[in-house]
Amino acid sequence: MTVIHCTPVRDVRRWTPVTDLTAEIQKMEKDFDRIFDRTTGALGADVRTDAISPRLDVTENEDGFTIQVELPGVEKKDVKITVTNGVLSVSGEKKPHNEGKGVTLHRAERSFGTFERSFTLPPAAQSDKIGATFSNGVLTLTVPKPEQAKPREIEVTVK
Repeated sequence: MTVIHCTPVRDVRRWTPVTDLTAEIQKMEKDFDRIFDRTTGALGADVRTDAISPRLDVTENEDGFTIQVELPGVEKKDVKITVTNGVLSVSGEKKPHNEGKGVTLHRAERSFGTFERSFTLPPAAQSDKIGATFSNGVLTLTVPKPEQAKPREIEVTVK
């Protein structure tokens, strides 16, 4: 028969709901951020995000990348697109609308103000040929890949 030494639990601490739950929520937020950063693909994570953060989709195919940014209520003239040192930035301002004189606002849930979203472009992007269209509150950016970066198929013949 083998004798097993048993040590009593010495590190029992009192449960503090607010502190423990806050720490757990912060850990979950970091995990979500880490997972999201992995899924941003070749365009990398956001360099900067302001208080108003337009939602977007980033897709890739053999010809290049497509970024669709939701900008409801933003006018084309209030959007600025720049590329500097391999970083593509979309910035602008969502202006509040004035209901007019004598109108009482009972509830305001929409956000207004400036915004900026930035992405690090991959080396396989032609930043000088980026295209942009704006329709129905959606900004669509196309970032083409150069010919040598596109995948190509090579047929193998058997002799």
